Amino acid sequence: MEELLIDEPVILEELEEKIHIPESEKPRVVIIGGGFAGIQMVKQLRKKSFQIVLLDRHNYHTFQPLLYQVATAGLEPDSIAEPLRKALDSNRDFYFRMASLERVDPEQKVVHTNIGYLEYDYLVIACGSVTNYFGNKEIEKNTFPLKQIPQALDLRSHILQNFEKAVLMIDSEEQKEYMNIVIVGGGPTGVEVAGALGELKKNVLPKDYPELDLSKMEIILLEGRDHLLAGMDESLGEKAIKYLKKFGVEIILGKHLKGYDGNEAVLSDESIIRTQTVIWAAGVNGNVPNGFPESSVDYSRLLVDRYSKVVGCEDVFAIGDIAFMKSEEAPKGHPMLAQVAMQQGRLLASNLDRIQKDKDLVQFSYKDKGSMATIGRNKAVVQLPRLKFGGFAAWVVWMFVHLFSIIGFRNKLVVFSNWVWNYFTYDRGIRLIIRPFIKRKAAKNKSI
Repeated sequence: MEELLIDEPVILEELEEKIHIPESEKPRVVIIGGGFAGIQMVKQLRKKSFQIVLLDRHNYHTFQPLLYQVATAGLEPDSIAEPLRKALDSNRDFYFRMASLERVDPEQKVVHTNIGYLEYDYLVIACGSVTNYFGNKEIEKNTFPLKQIPQALDLRSHILQNFEKAVLMIDSEEQKEYMNIVIVGGGPTGVEVAGALGELKKNVLPKDYPELDLSKMEIILLEGRDHLLAGMDESLGEKAIKYLKKFGVEIILGKHLKGYDGNEAVLSDESIIRTQTVIWAAGVNGNVPNGFPESSVDYSRLLVDRYSKVVGCEDVFAIGDIAFMKSEEAPKGHPMLAQVAMQQGRLLASNLDRIQKDKDLVQFSYKDKGSMATIGRNKAVVQLPRLKFGGFAAWVVWMFVHLFSIIGFRNKLVVFSNWVWNYFTYDRGIRLIIRPFIKRKAAKNKSI
């Protein structure tokens, strides 16, 4: 092999290997991301005449709505994750490659990854969103996000490790600092985490740690607006507050987290809460890959037309959280929800088939099927297009909608059996520190 001279310019593309995918006469659709949008695309496209290549940095799909239950010892991670090869193995011309996307070259119709480059006929960006810290590096470094399974496991271990440390302490104020938990963000994720932690405090932790005075433990939900669950009717936010208070959760409205150094959470009014645990559920940004022109990006998302085509790029589409689709009905774009992603995925697959058959395309129109959040045992809120309600009935609806949506029969069975066990025993059986959490430096906020 010839040695490269140090003073010679090196063109990375010439050294980069091509990802091996069998040649096909069918047009190749490359999909970036195995989330809700990407999964729907593959399921619909396998009925059409395309070669499909799915790229994801993990080899599994995560059912994100239940991540908080992994973090709070209600479920094991493998019950909300499904191997992508297993979930999508019924297509003869489907290929999965585990890879991290580095950049996109729309002009050359090539994607560059950590395992090589790949050419495409059509590119679909479905890489979701990342946690938005609003530029606060201190908060990014010291708080716990909840977007991925490893993050949920870190949070579970951290909370349990803190209680193990607390029982060794004599000073009650120091114990309290290790027991206190602050959740930032009063959307569905923040509300559900707060409710799950409230159940732990009420039903589980007193049995595990009888030496500790759990009445001193504070679970605080912090929301910058003047109400919870901003995307729902205000009456449902009020119900959520009532339910959370029954679990001993303190709600602070109209204030935001100004800073957190790992020991003291400083609020916008300069008040201080001493805690070793702050969970960040205060917002997300689109996970925009490198390589797109500025004209294609708006509000940290890829700007798309009503057909999900990225503005300024040929044969490149974006769906799900990454896509910013403005319309008269949605001037600020559609909400970053699984239902939006799935509906866009289904329609785009159909439209790609129409492109191949030279037929007119169909514009996307979001059909809002409702939103919901659970606050704990027998307590949830549901908002449907023509109906809104809370309590036990809402909790049953929430449970069966989520159970039906989980991918894989085994996962449905495991989750259901865990829920039944937890319901009748008032127990969370997965209080395990399998992989102790070690505080690290803040990583780059990317998940492509």
